[in-house]
Amino acid sequence: MRLWRSVVGKLWVTILLLVSFVLFILTILLLEFFQNYHVDEVEKELTNTAEKVARVVENHKDLDLGMELGKEIIDEPVNILIVLDDDKSIYSHDSKGSHEDIHNLIMNDKDLQKVSQEKAVKKEFELTSDLSDNRYENIIVVGTPLHIDERDGAVYLYQSLGVIKDTTRQTTKLILLAAGIAIILTTIFAFFLSTRITAPLRKMREAAFEVAKGKFDTKVPILTKDEIGELATGFNQMGRQLKFHINALSQEKEQLSSILSSMADGVITFNRDGTILITNPPADRFLQQWYYEQSDQDDEPIPTSLKVLLQNVVVTETEQTGEMTLQGRSYVVIVSPLYNNNTIRGAVVVVRDMTEERRLDKLRKDFIANVSHELRTPISMLQGYSEAIVDDIAESEEEKKEIARIIYDESLRMGRLVNDLLDLARMEAGHIMLNKEAVLIMPFTERVTNKFLGLARDNRVSIYFESSVDLTKEMSMDADRIEQVLTNLIDNAVRHTPEEGTVTVSLTEGKGGFLFHVKDTGSGIPEEDLPFVFERFYKADKARTRGKSGTGLGLAIAKNIVEAHRGHIQVHSKLDQGTTFTFFLPFQS
Repeated sequence: MRLWRSVVGKLWVTILLLVSFVLFILTILLLEFFQNYHVDEVEKELTNTAEKVARVVENHKDLDLGMELGKEIIDEPVNILIVLDDDKSIYSHDSKGSHEDIHNLIMNDKDLQKVSQEKAVKKEFELTSDLSDNRYENIIVVGTPLHIDERDGAVYLYQSLGVIKDTTRQTTKLILLAAGIAIILTTIFAFFLSTRITAPLRKMREAAFEVAKGKFDTKVPILTKDEIGELATGFNQMGRQLKFHINALSQEKEQLSSILSSMADGVITFNRDGTILITNPPADRFLQQWYYEQSDQDDEPIPTSLKVLLQNVVVTETEQTGEMTLQGRSYVVIVSPLYNNNTIRGAVVVVRDMTEERRLDKLRKDFIANVSHELRTPISMLQGYSEAIVDDIAESEEEKKEIARIIYDESLRMGRLVNDLLDLARMEAGHIMLNKEAVLIMPFTERVTNKFLGLARDNRVSIYFESSVDLTKEMSMDADRIEQVLTNLIDNAVRHTPEEGTVTVSLTEGKGGFLFHVKDTGSGIPEEDLPFVFERFYKADKARTRGKSGTGLGLAIAKNIVEAHRGHIQVHSKLDQGTTFTFFLPFQS
């Protein structure tokens, strides 16, 4: 910053101009005073000398002798002129020459003629006719009364003011020198004073810039106890208050941001004209789905139905609710007004994803329908065959035994269905009990696989077991439950693999646990059905199941058993290439 634009420069220049103006006026007054003082001193000296000359002449009564004595009294450059009124006699030591004009001027001046009236007269004459204001070219005349033997006259002493020129010049030099020194000292003192006064202000300016950058711990040193010191104290208190309030606002902002970010529901804040102000991640996903779904010509920032709800809120000032479907997901939208005093300044929209609730509701309905369907078939068969026995439709003993066997099989099927439902309900409720024990994992897996050699032979399917795990490797698990999982997976693989196909069961040791793979070369599962294979009563294609159908609960039960061992299960499949089920069991389950 340039000096003359700073407070230091402005204060410095102000003090300097003020002192210079005062010194200028004082110098003029002093010069005038000393000039008048020297003139007055000359007048007093001439008056005293004229009175002395007049007494000398009056005592001796001899003008010539008095003139000689008067010349002895006066000094150069004072001149004397004695005038008697009765005959206008003039006595002078130089009545001719250069002083003749002065004598005529004195004799013809009316003011100087008043000397005879017993009072002294003083007057200053300008001898030059130019317009220059040079007072040192003037002469001063002093006249005093003279009385000799009843003759009245006057003694005039005159001299040029040029004699005080040198004295006045020396006085002027001293005054100007003193003024110059005063200005120099004033300059130094003003700069020092302004710098000292503004030093705390500069520190406050620097501190203010630091505070503006967010450094609220910045403090101004308190060097004095005057108004500037009080200002520094107030500035420091302001910094502390700002830091406190900014921290409080930051905490509230972070808390609000954390709450919004952690909410499962989307939150969008709009102002009155529909501009989006604040969103959280679920709301961003909702808007991205809208942007993806809209056409290139449609540049609406929000869905049309949501825009209508916003307009209704602004008009009616009441909460509005609606439902929307985007990208196959169902949303419930709740729009509430935001007030600024008594006027609506915008609205807050809560977007709730109801897809999972809708899916669970559908699963509940499907579950009831599937249970009813699964129970209706065996009950119908039990009812039909029971009526056949009652009505004696079966004539031979063999037919009766066949009907009884069918009734028995269907009752077993109903029992399995009920037991599976009870087991699944207990598992999903977290009431599953695991009887863990140390098991040799490789012989265990091989034994379960070998159980299906007969079924595979009947279906003309080849089944293999592969393992890279040592025979002595043990694992703590519930053997019966894991055998149930393997049985379900291998049974499904054998039943869904066409003739001349293969089923491979493999066991490998991974990082932190064992991996079980059941791979078949069957027809595979459609990609759109893969996310639902572990749902209850799910069957991708009932037409692919040969023989008796299962209950549709096996994979759901298998998933719950694996997760109870703190493991996980997944499936990979391609149409006409086969399916692979993989589940992982950690060592510390």
